[in-house]
Amino acid sequence: MSANWTERDVPDQSDRVAVVTGANTGLGFETARVLAERGATVVLAVRDAAKGERAAERIAGKVLVQELDLTSLDSVRAAATALRAAHPRIDLLINNAGVMHTPRRTTRDGFELQFGTNHLGHFALTGLLLESLLPVPGSRVVTVSSTGHRIQAAIHFDDLQWEREYSRVGAYGQSKLANLMFTYELQRRLAARGGTVAVAAHPGVSNTELARNTPAAIRVPIGWLAPLLTQPAPMGALPTLRAATDPAVLGAQYYGPGGRGEVKGHPRVVLSSPQSHDLDVQRRLWDVSERLTGVGFPV
Repeated sequence: MSANWTERDVPDQSDRVAVVTGANTGLGFETARVLAERGATVVLAVRDAAKGERAAERIAGKVLVQELDLTSLDSVRAAATALRAAHPRIDLLINNAGVMHTPRRTTRDGFELQFGTNHLGHFALTGLLLESLLPVPGSRVVTVSSTGHRIQAAIHFDDLQWEREYSRVGAYGQSKLANLMFTYELQRRLAARGGTVAVAAHPGVSNTELARNTPAAIRVPIGWLAPLLTQPAPMGALPTLRAATDPAVLGAQYYGPGGRGEVKGHPRVVLSSPQSHDLDVQRRLWDVSERLTGVGFPV
């Protein structure tokens, strides 16, 4: 593999099934596009099926659409049931969808929107689909985190839903830290069985629609400097693609851009914050997530 890993390094994906959440736009779309072009059957798991169909028309290869609203556990359960019926074998589950820096809102189940969407929705989806991945050699769960897991980030067990005082940035940081802690705890559980591995990735600072809710004090200065400080979505998707397809990937690795500050560049293994490796917090978060979602795992 080249040190400057690109989508051309993605190996043949024929006969593989990949489920990509949030795949109608941005990083998810680029991830789905490359996997389909390499021969995978790709399921775009998206909130708006019509937008998913339009995205599918732009991708060469076998592409299907599954409605999935991560802000509703009922929708997550319905989507998982449909996916298990249509695809008893799943090779790749890519937990890509997310929201960032939103005003305080709640999901249909009453969870703070960023924590509920970015972490709890994907936690539940993974638990409900894992039995379709476990028997498949080389299967992977890839969860997309962010450098935001380092910014004002902690798991606020005393106020997970930010009901007392809300911070857009802090809530996003909590959700992205949770993505990593989920990955590390899931890999520990999977390692006892062998086979399926859990990996994480982050896109650096990518020019996508995700930043539309970022406070103006941050967004406007970055907007002027965007060509220097961001990278396009096809580059931002590369860490996810490498985590999903590079044969050398190991469980619990974390992939991000290799440039200075992990802002942009070709993907490589990077480090997450020390607190993301706190075993006690990982296990407590797992237990709380099972209780909040009502989803248990077969590992």
